[in-house]
Amino acid sequence: MTKRTIDYYTTIGLLKAERSASNYRYYDQSAIERLHYIEKCKAEGMSLDKIKKEMLEKDAEEIDVHELRLRIRGLENDVSEILAHLDRNDPKSQEEMKKQISHESLSLIQTLLLLIN
Repeated sequence: MTKRTIDYYTTIGLLKAERSASNYRYYDQSAIERLHYIEKCKAEGMSLDKIKKEMLEKDAEEIDVHELRLRIRGLENDVSEILAHLDRNDPKSQEEMKKQISHESLSLIQTLLLLIN
């Protein structure tokens, strides 16, 4: 594969390059894997537009999974805080907890309670 081809793939968005302090492009292992994938798809007769579309869809799925994991961690933290407040058996503490909980966390907790019961 030529430098010109790699530059073209970067220009059209198939590859992402990092820049060094002296403005040289460098590619990490994931970019090398993407290059292999692009070449495999081209060998199978796929157009660059179709390859780009598939890669964008795959990237979007990975982002969604990452975002979901972050939200789950946030919800886990909210549930831990709620449990800590409930363990105190202090009505004032419980009221404060109700004010601080997000609607998303409340919905999750209600759903979990329905599943448990």
